[in-house]
Amino acid sequence: MSSKKRPDYFPLDWRFGTDGIRGAIESKMNPLFMVKLGWAAGKILREEGVESILIGKDTRISGYMIESALESGFISAGVNVTLVGPMPTPGVAYLAKSTNQAGLVITASHNRFSDNGIKFFTKDGFKFDYGLEKKIEDFLLENNSFINSVELGKASRLEDAQQMYIDFCLAASSNLDLSGLTLVIDCANGANYSVAPVVFKELGCNLIEIGTSPDGININDDCGSTNPEKIQKEVISNGADLGIAFDGDGDRLVLVDRHGKILDGDDLLYTLISTNGSDPDKKSYQGIVGTLMTNKSLELFLEREGIEFLRTDVGDKYVLRALRERSWILGGEPSGHIICLDHTTTGDALIASVKVLKSLKSLDFDISKALENFTKLPQELISFEVNNPHKIIMNSEVRSEVSKVEKKLGNKGRVLIRPSGTEDLLRVMVEASTKELAEGLAKEISDFIRRAV
Repeated sequence: MSSKKRPDYFPLDWRFGTDGIRGAIESKMNPLFMVKLGWAAGKILREEGVESILIGKDTRISGYMIESALESGFISAGVNVTLVGPMPTPGVAYLAKSTNQAGLVITASHNRFSDNGIKFFTKDGFKFDYGLEKKIEDFLLENNSFINSVELGKASRLEDAQQMYIDFCLAASSNLDLSGLTLVIDCANGANYSVAPVVFKELGCNLIEIGTSPDGININDDCGSTNPEKIQKEVISNGADLGIAFDGDGDRLVLVDRHGKILDGDDLLYTLISTNGSDPDKKSYQGIVGTLMTNKSLELFLEREGIEFLRTDVGDKYVLRALRERSWILGGEPSGHIICLDHTTTGDALIASVKVLKSLKSLDFDISKALENFTKLPQELISFEVNNPHKIIMNSEVRSEVSKVEKKLGNKGRVLIRPSGTEDLLRVMVEASTKELAEGLAKEISDFIRRAV
């Protein structure tokens, strides 16, 4: 690794995180650092034999600034740039693969507009692995080396990018006819705002749209998958059959049934698996990948069905890695990342939506019928600030207390303690047979930890 010092314009936490680089505009995502990042990533891509990169973005106002800075950096490294404008993260992954370029999307997902971030994709449409990210990190500390002007990259725009992604989503629908369905969608004033409505209208449903008027600062603002209260009200007031809420970059979703109940990723996985026989694709699921946060009820259901189940760390990249290692095709997280490897290379909320709707066609799109035999264990999650959460998890007294609670629960629940991947937070999660028991035991463990530290 280079011994050179970190430049003054570098943010303190300038390295890649669990899902690319993400942070506040005025510090971490400043334009000087973005130019240097584009240059360093461009140099590494050239070493890997990649000569062009496709850049998309969500609807944040800062996307213009970051796009221009990255474009300059890549061109100065001799890499050609293809701009596609606003595009869901999975759309960038698809376009990168279909045009044989690396991909990059400028987004901070479900965060506020004042944050932004970067996610990289290979020419195969998969997110960069740790090895590539580490090479870029190391090269960021090198002094800029300028190439001969005849070797500079060029910039162009892919004018039909959105239509290409729309056509891809429609092709995955297997001629699905949604006539008779009243559907509410919430695009979070984000990257799906001009894509998702076209897809669902083409499929023939009666569509009610919210969160499709981005102004650069209203992304995820009281809307989208992390703020589903608005779509709940819209579904009920319009007598709709279903609601689908996306996050700001379109890689995850939650559903709302006709009664206004919010359905998470575990509900969607159960629906896809339990209704598999009614899916025209009729894929057989050898195994399913979830995470440490996946409800135990889904695990027990899969056990009864004779389907193997694997838990990974929290994060869609871990789910994806496990799927690829085992050649399985379906996995996801309660947060709404659903990965369908028979169609996509990353979490794709639009593709997941289409697949769920396809599976519900024979039930008149009433997802509550699909879920009538699926009762999740009540879950309580408490998060609180601590110093050095990783150290606390290994504390012998804390581990002993957790063991006591686990013995109380037996095989009718579970306990999970884990640090946040982005903040100095400790998360205590308890699943139990009743909501009251889960709440009480989660509070008991949290109070013990606060006293112990």
